[in-house]
Amino acid sequence: MKFILISLSLILFLTAIFFILLFSSVSFIFFNLFLFFFVIVLLVILSAIWPQDSPWAPWWRTDSKTAEAICRLAKVGRGDIVYDLGSGDGEALIAAAKSGARGVGIEIDPLRFWVSKIRARTNGVSDKLSFVRGNFFQQNITEANIIFVYLIPKTLDRLLPKFKKELKKGTKIVSYRYEMNLKPKKVDKENELYLYVV
Repeated sequence: MKFILISLSLILFLTAIFFILLFSSVSFIFFNLFLFFFVIVLLVILSAIWPQDSPWAPWWRTDSKTAEAICRLAKVGRGDIVYDLGSGDGEALIAAAKSGARGVGIEIDPLRFWVSKIRARTNGVSDKLSFVRGNFFQQNITEANIIFVYLIPKTLDRLLPKFKKELKKGTKIVSYRYEMNLKPKKVDKENELYLYVV
């Protein structure tokens, strides 16, 4: 609650400055810089207070430490085909590729899609990874033997029938931060990771 009050105060303060700058004789460049900063602050605040049951996915990033922990928990290695549903900037898939796996990232957001392609190239793993820009509900995931997800609970619930229909027996699913309506095989409490086997 305290964070929300501080956030609202900051938004009101920045809005007041916005209108002062808008109606003053401040340079166009200074005004645009402020406007850019204002939007960034709003996006950061929005990411921090995003509701768990929202139907939209925020831009939450998987850090490299968590991506490596995901690979350890799923025992990712050569011969594995990893799919990341909502792959974001590709961090988890890059870690999987460095562990010897091949991977497919499915991302609907065009900015995150291009960022992931660029990051795969700069990390020297673009030959092991491919990225699909689209809705993961409409993509075929039967080839996967490991699935990564960092999705809100409502989306995980909607994915369960797809997992049961398309995934081979023995396919591993690693969910970051949120549990699925399945019994986990293993839980990494320190990194908030849940491993499921279909």
